[in-house]
Formats: sequence, structure tokens, C-alpha cells
Amino acid sequence: MDSIAQAGVKTLRFLAVDQVEQAKSGHPGFPLGTAPLLYCLWDRFLTYDPAAPSWLNRDRFILSPGHGSALLYAMLHVAGYAVSLDDLKNFRQWGSITPGHPEYGLTPGVDASTGPLGHGFAMGVGMAIAEALLGATYNRPGYDIIDHYTFGLTSDGDLMEGVASEAASLAGTLGLGKLIYIYDDNKITIEGSTAGAFAEDVGGRFTAYGWQVLRVGDSEDQEALAAAIKEAQADKERPSLIIVRTHIGYGSPKMDDASCHGEPLGPALTKETKEKAGWPLEPFYVPEKVREHFAAKAAEGAKKQAAWQRLWAAYEKEHPALAEELRQRLEGPYELDTEALADLFKEKTKAATRAASGDILQAAAKQLPALVGGSADLGPSNKTVLKNIPYFSKKERTGRNIHFGVREHGMGAALNGMALHGGCIPYGGTFLVFADFLRPAIRMAALMGLGSIFVLTHDSISLGEDGPTHQPIETAMGLRLMPNVKVYRPADALETAVAYKMACAERKGPSCLLLSRQDLPVLNEHRATVLAGAAKGGYVLSEAEGEARAIIIATGSEVHLALAAQKELQAEGIAVRVVSLPCWEVFEEQDAAYKEAVLPSELPKLAVEAGATLGWERYVGSRENVLGIDRYGASAPGGVLMEKFGFTTAAVVAKVKKII
Repeated sequence: MDSIAQAGVKTLRFLAVDQVEQAKSGHPGFPLGTAPLLYCLWDRFLTYDPAAPSWLNRDRFILSPGHGSALLYAMLHVAGYAVSLDDLKNFRQWGSITPGHPEYGLTPGVDASTGPLGHGFAMGVGMAIAEALLGATYNRPGYDIIDHYTFGLTSDGDLMEGVASEAASLAGTLGLGKLIYIYDDNKITIEGSTAGAFAEDVGGRFTAYGWQVLRVGDSEDQEALAAAIKEAQADKERPSLIIVRTHIGYGSPKMDDASCHGEPLGPALTKETKEKAGWPLEPFYVPEKVREHFAAKAAEGAKKQAAWQRLWAAYEKEHPALAEELRQRLEGPYELDTEALADLFKEKTKAATRAASGDILQAAAKQLPALVGGSADLGPSNKTVLKNIPYFSKKERTGRNIHFGVREHGMGAALNGMALHGGCIPYGGTFLVFADFLRPAIRMAALMGLGSIFVLTHDSISLGEDGPTHQPIETAMGLRLMPNVKVYRPADALETAVAYKMACAERKGPSCLLLSRQDLPVLNEHRATVLAGAAKGGYVLSEAEGEARAIIIATGSEVHLALAAQKELQAEGIAVRVVSLPCWEVFEEQDAAYKEAVLPSELPKLAVEAGATLGWERYVGSRENVLGIDRYGASAPGGVLMEKFGFTTAAVVAKVKKII
């Protein structure tokens, strides 16, 4: 008769296989090989309460190779989460809570959406940063309110991806000792043996990163794995990678064969595999003793969660100010006073929006303790350093500034992990053109509805002498293509203040702030209009003097070009309206009546933006009605480039006359 551990491992294996067979698609090889790893972790180490899947002090678990989702769903079902057998039977089907890759916010117990390899690994680093930072900030003697681990299962594919390398290097540098990854070392990829593309010494690489590296030679040896996890937990100074020799498709006729990676075994091989394991052929079979075992584990988790709630209640009495600040960090509201932020600039006539962003961050950091972030080694240029606040490090865990290094992709994924953990409003800076390096992280934030903030400076050809490699042309429009991403290109310091308020307050998706290197006039003479209008994404900044014959729509620095053209046209007796459109996405959320009032359908319109013209036809009807740039820039002073590429008052005036 199987031991409870053997029965539990087989239950997970075959629940996963049955899901794939039922769906006629999926990945059976990974669950067959790694079920013992997940079983040992959840059975002996993971602190969780299936009745409270969002409990703050639970251990986090990330399945970085998300294609193995059938295994995670099987584990969640057996562990007592609200994932039923019917849910398993609907694996990969329309409307199910068991999609092909794990989705945060859809399936109880899923701590992160994973699938793009390496991202889960990197998000776990962000979770571990958040745990260490919050624990150091709010724990007090006798009150370890935040004290948990971040565990993950990672794969060959994850560790080939550059984002995992970036994140691993950062984790080792920061000494994230409560980050523990189990590495499924099965030596197989879709194309065959890893020897063809991934022959490096992974353990040596992670040792060089500053990780503790442990090895388990046999994936079926639960005691050896448990001993390795205990050893990992004992090292408080280094993150740990536990390398386990596994076998893809374990126990099946396709074991150690790439062919079992991404397609069902089929009825005949499934039957053969179950018979070899001494397992009933009945699909979706769960032994009663396995259910009873995990019911007892769930009861233990409920007791731990209840004990933590009592600890929290005592903490609130003993440290009320700290408790309230932590509660606000976790739950919000995350309010910023835009009038107060606007006051920062009431005596200024000009300010680059990146500089305004820096001033706003200083003020916002005082209002919002949850604001935490840094830059991909561009802090002085991005203006993202919080003054008089320490950097997070091995020795200083309360620091709210973070050195991410030249790792845009890893930074973006880490920001998402911090947001997933809770208690942080994470922001990260780089040049706008390098948004392409972190675009997958922005997309994952959008998918999960995470409020990560991306501070993207040097937003156009106006950055000047660095030349076309650093001058974003298509980037703004590319970001606007992604659903659930709010892209702000503010015209001045006041619009920048509104963008920060919205980015910090809403927290329902990522925000990208596109900011200028060059000084821009502060629209103080339009202050009330700007603060009210920018909050709607688009608004009439300057009304026509008389009946408008056209509308100039602009964003960012080009808003001031539009205002200059309006003045010149007015001198010629041509009345035009100027509309600032700092955020398309917020503008599109307004009702039809408001949008029509701002952009009446009967008036011709010209869009002015120093970027790609494609996309503007939404508002102006044709790309012919756009003053933009559809080629790469050049190396010269910013003002010279704007003139050479046709961004002049005269050019705007000529375009308006042409469309009237």
C-alpha cells in the first residue's frame, strides 16, 4: 500500500494528466516529473490557509513555468482551495477558473500570473523585497506581523531567459534569504536535450550571483528534498536554489522524451502509465486518505491564520500608529493632493516634466509611505531618487530607494512582484526608448491589473544629441496598444501632478509616465482648467476666440507648440481650439457627451505629437491630419531636431490652414 506521501504525489500526477486528457491539450510531462517537489513543499513547509487565500502573512508560491498549470490546479484542489473537481474537468475551457497558464485574480491560491518564462522567477524577487522591507519597517519585538517565505518552482526554460538572470543577480546582491526556488532540472526542452543550448553550470552561476546552491539527486526522495528546504530556510543571508534532478514524463512510456512536453499522452499511454504506477484508471480519482490528510493541513493553516489575526489585534493596541500606517499601505486609499502638488510649481515659469516628476515624488513620498522604487541605474537622469530616504540593501531593509542596476526587464518584473505582495506602490524609471526592454513586464502588470508605475523620461527626439538609438519614435504609440495600460504624456508640471495622482490612486493597472528632458512652460495661467481637465484624460486647454474652425490636439511638449500656433492663427483671423490629450485611455473612459464636447465631430482636427502618426486617425480621421514623425531621429541639439523635423509654429499653422 502506498504511503500517504506516495499516494499524494500520484494523486497530483494523475489529476494533472487527467486534466490534459480531458482538454485534449496541455503539458503532462512537467506535472509527472515535478509532482513530488510540489507535494513536499505544500505538505511540509508552505504556510497557507485555503479559506483565506489572500492572507497577508501566508507564504507565497510561484509556478514560474506556468505551462505546468494542471499540476498547480491539482494541488490547489487537494489542498482545499475553492477549485473543484469540476473546475479541473474544465481545464483550458471557456469561462473556467483553470486556464492554460495560471492567472492571478481568477483562481484562488494563484499568487501570480505566469507563463512567459522567467517572469515568475523575477516577480518572486520583487515579492521577497516587499516582505523584507515591510517586515523590517513594521515588525516589533513580539510582533512579527510580516514574516513569511517566497517559494517557487523554476525550470530550465526560466533560467535560460535573461529576465531571470537579471533578477537572480539582484536577489543575490540584496541577500534575500527568504527566497527559495526549487529548480526542475529535467535536462529537456521542447526541441530536445538541453545540451544543445544550455550546457552551462547553473549551480556555479547562481553561486557567483551570491545564492546558496543545494542539490537533490532524486526527485522521488522526499526526505532529501525536505532536508534541502530546511537548509535553505536556515540561511538567512542568501537566497537559495535547490537543484533537483527530475525526469519529464516520469513513469510514462515517454519519460525523458521531449514529445511529452506539450501534448496529451493519449488514452493508451495514460492507461499504461496509471497501471505501471498501480493507480486506478478512474479519471480524476482522489483517495480519501489524501483528502483527509490535506483537510488536516488546511485546519492547521486556519489555526495559524487565526493566531496571526490575534497577533494583529494585539499589535493594533500596542502600536496603533504603525498598524494604521501599514493598513493604509495595504488597503489604501492612496490619496495625493493635486492642489498641493501644483503649488510646488506656482512660482516656476518652466520645468522639464522629468524634473517636475522628481519634485512630485519627493512630496508624494511624504504622503504615501507605500511609495517604493528606483531606476535602471538612471536615477539622476530620471529624477527618481527619494531624498533623505535610505536605499534598500542587505544592511538596510527599510530603504524605499532601490538600486535595480542596468536591468530594465528585471526591474519591471520585480515591481510587479512588489505590487502582488501588497503594501507597496512600486515605481521604476528608465528612458522611454528602453521601455521596449521592460515591455513584457508592463504587459504582465496590465494582465494582472497591477498598479506598477513606469517613469519613462527623455520622451522624444527633443532629448537631442544622444541620437536615434535613444530617441523614441514609435514607443508611445506602442504602449497605447496594450489594453489596461494608462499612458500619460503630460504637457507640463501641472499635468504631471495629475498623472501621479491618478497613477497612485487608481491601482487597477499600470501607468506609464512619458516625461520630457527639456524645460516646458508651466501652465499656471490655466491652473484650474489643467487640474480639472487632465483628470479626464483630455480637455479644452485654450478655447478659440470666436467660432472655432478647427481643433489642434497635442500631447506633451507639443501642446506648447499648439498654443503658439493658435495665437498666430488668431492674429490671421482663424479661430482654433487647443485640446490637450495627456492620456488617451482616461479620455476614452469619459462619456460620449463629454468626448463630443471636447472634440466635436463636425470640426476638422490636427494632431501634433513628436512620434509615430499611426493611431491618431482615431481622433483626426486620417494620418494626413497628423504632424508627427515616422522615421528615426538624428544626433543634434533638441531644438535643432524639432525644427529640422518640422515641429515649428509655421508648420502647425500651415497644416491647420490645409485641413480647414
